[in-house]
Amino acid sequence: MSGSHRFVVRALTLAIATSSAGLATTASASMGNLGTAYGVMPVDVATAQALSMFNDQVSVTYYNPSYLTADERGELTGGILHSEQELRSSRSDADGDIVSDSPSQHLLLGLKTNLGSLTRFNHPIYLGFIVGVEKYGKELLAFSSETSETGEFLQYGKEPLFLNVGGATPLWRGISVGFSARVTLEAVAQLDAVSTLGGETTRERLSVNAEPSLKSILGTTIKWGETFCPDSSCFLDGWESALSYRTKSAASTSVNSNIIVTQTIPDPGLSLAVATIDSFQPETFSFGTQYRGDGWRIGGSIEQQNWSELEDEFSRDTIRDQQSVSAAARIRFDDVLIPRIGAEYEFGQHFALRGGVAYEESPLKTTRNPELNYLDTDKIVVGLGLSATYSRTRLLAYPVRLDLGYQYQQLQERDFTIVDFDGNEQQATADGDIHVVSGSITLKF
Repeated sequence: MSGSHRFVVRALTLAIATSSAGLATTASASMGNLGTAYGVMPVDVATAQALSMFNDQVSVTYYNPSYLTADERGELTGGILHSEQELRSSRSDADGDIVSDSPSQHLLLGLKTNLGSLTRFNHPIYLGFIVGVEKYGKELLAFSSETSETGEFLQYGKEPLFLNVGGATPLWRGISVGFSARVTLEAVAQLDAVSTLGGETTRERLSVNAEPSLKSILGTTIKWGETFCPDSSCFLDGWESALSYRTKSAASTSVNSNIIVTQTIPDPGLSLAVATIDSFQPETFSFGTQYRGDGWRIGGSIEQQNWSELEDEFSRDTIRDQQSVSAAARIRFDDVLIPRIGAEYEFGQHFALRGGVAYEESPLKTTRNPELNYLDTDKIVVGLGLSATYSRTRLLAYPVRLDLGYQYQQLQERDFTIVDFDGNEQQATADGDIHVVSGSITLKF
């Protein structure tokens, strides 16, 4: 069978499998997700995630679930996030240099409540839930995977369903612990069909199974003043520290098919298998600390992200086939440290201004990656945000809070060697600009 016919059958198989399963296939492949690429809620966006481990909103379920104990009240939060990106790869022979400019648009919903009232013990147990859905709620599984001869960015594109659920409880004098799980899907499709060379299929049989995969997130918070001097004032008052650990996670899709092509491939047919990953998140260790004064706070965090584990994931990815290239040419990743710093200032009882900055080093070590041509650069992240709290409303018993956040990411220039499918090489310079706007409304109960 010729290579062109083989491509037709493979493309037909994938088209049938994904359209029948109801999955969106228009997104660019991405190894990032909402929580780490931009930030979940406006506070996270505005502080470049520097204060995310101490966010009293429900998005802390992803960053440091133990901080759900910071506010005893329940919470219902709804919001949106819109990311405009211009990712460029400048090549001497290219007419244009924009690799991707499709926006990421999330509808966000969060809920926090105290389940302690369900028990006979007078001890609070907080439950938090946060979900983000692409294209303002219309696209649950934005997913596409391909090899590229022009270059594709590693961590940006439309993001699949973001789902996190967890709980927390105070232990002793300012010390609290929390546990949450990030939920991803592992989808498996089996297709059997008879097809003509023209692409018309008969006797199709398709089965699709999508199983949830739970990945752990652990966190603990210490309020130093409450722990060591609960009954009097001391120099530790106002200081808080937190530790968090996230296991690696990824969404995955596998398609197994058996195709009989009339007058070309007889029974038992041509077996095709496709396995690919998306939205990979590395194992992450985070440490953060902040000082809270009278109407202001300042803090920061540092993250260690173990991206080297992605090399093992790619060994099972048949679209970005790293088995077919030499060991010297395989893609390599570094473990990276990401520093962040942020601050917040309250103007009276109703308004607060916050901002943050971060420097994120690229985990992509190799600059020549045949069959993939992934692009990734170091980036500077700057954020700014505003909150408004309305204490008195006609209908609600508790204050209503509005949040706005803006973030700018500048991707630094970095040179790559692009290898096309025929093995020809050319030089390209990757860079880009990303603008993120997020807004939310929070109701307490």
